[in-house]
Amino acid sequence: MELKIIDKSFSVCKVKDYSMINIENEFCFTGKTDEENSLVCAAENVPENVTERDDGWKAFRIQGILDFSLIGILSNISSVLAENKIGLFAVSTYNTDYIFIKEENFDKALALLQSDGYTVIK
Repeated sequence: MELKIIDKSFSVCKVKDYSMINIENEFCFTGKTDEENSLVCAAENVPENVTERDDGWKAFRIQGILDFSLIGILSNISSVLAENKIGLFAVSTYNTDYIFIKEENFDKALALLQSDGYTVIK
């Protein structure tokens, strides 16, 4: 399985509302619940109305379109990283999954996944 590095620095945020978010920006992930409005975006695109913010995330995506019948993809990746005490933040889209890892652990995480048989594409 191929993992494509996304060459950006990301922020994970809570926002007051979505009025200041430009959804035309690449990599704009939102989530709304009864308790919060979340946003994951490139650090350069964080809007002014954030209420909380965590910077310093790097990302890769699982290449290709994943069929909904595929089982265990995120589980395997998270297991490899958890065994090595590396946390992750995952976002799933219709086509695939995006994995966010803190910058200080990113290179180690990729090396571990490569040793587990994943191909990393830059």
